[in-house]
Amino acid sequence: MNKKKSKEKKGKSTKSKSSVDMPSGDIRVTEKVMTDLTTLLNEQQFGSADDAKSFLENLMGSGKMPSTVKTTALQKAQELIYEAFDASGKCRVDLARRALEVCRDCADAYVLLAEEANTSIEKAKELYEQGVKAGERALGPEMFKNDAGYFWGILETRPYMRARAGLAQCLWTLGRREEALEHYRDMLRLNPNDNQGIRYILANCLLDAGQEQELEKLLEQYGDDIAATWPYTRALLLYRQEGPSSRAKKALSEAKTCNRFVPLYLLGKKRLPRHLPEYVGIGDENEAIAYVADALEIWQKTPGALNWLSMNLLHDAGK
Repeated sequence: MNKKKSKEKKGKSTKSKSSVDMPSGDIRVTEKVMTDLTTLLNEQQFGSADDAKSFLENLMGSGKMPSTVKTTALQKAQELIYEAFDASGKCRVDLARRALEVCRDCADAYVLLAEEANTSIEKAKELYEQGVKAGERALGPEMFKNDAGYFWGILETRPYMRARAGLAQCLWTLGRREEALEHYRDMLRLNPNDNQGIRYILANCLLDAGQEQELEKLLEQYGDDIAATWPYTRALLLYRQEGPSSRAKKALSEAKTCNRFVPLYLLGKKRLPRHLPEYVGIGDENEAIAYVADALEIWQKTPGALNWLSMNLLHDAGK
């Protein structure tokens, strides 16, 4: 699971002859390809599944995505946002403002302004709030009623979910913790598949807030999660509940098996980089950096936790 925030840097990309052109830049711009493809498929009248398969094979073989007509104000505004995702600096802000001139219901425009504008956390919160309201207007109440549990799989919901995640983060930073937690909980209700990695944020928030029973339920809900966050969160939770018990020690051992780099960054043996890695892989050093960047403060706040971790490392080294 890639836990990194959705804003990505530009980089080189490779393309085989059997793939459709993918935009570079911010990873969110790849949604344009998915949106255009969905629109294109909806415009076709396939006589059979084989016709649909043949159409897709020819499309992939061409390496080009035909342009689609944007008919609504929101679609036209979102096109400007896709341009903004693939731009940089002031251009992103200008395009976001233009998008709002086209349609005030463009949630991603508020998200971009909150991300890019050099402003206070209070102003960012206001922009995210406007984005959430815009998303609610754009989606309509029926979608929240009928499609709860399947959000994010529906492309139109993603700007709203991005705005809500940003709002929750601002609320937490401003000390409005219960409001933030309610947003995170409801986002998992809307999208239990959790493509955004909200469960990782919520887990750290629950630890910090001392809501350990709810955290236990969350860990159980996503019991098959293989990312490093889960075993290290479980180990820290057990230490907070039981101290250096055999169960806590076993959980820590399992966590270190999942990612051996995490203790090095938690204990300061390796310094966190100034910028988070663009991508993380299961068990790799980037995953450790991403986890520690989020969880270090909670380990530091837990009396004796880092010393316990250090002693366990020394014990392992002495074997």
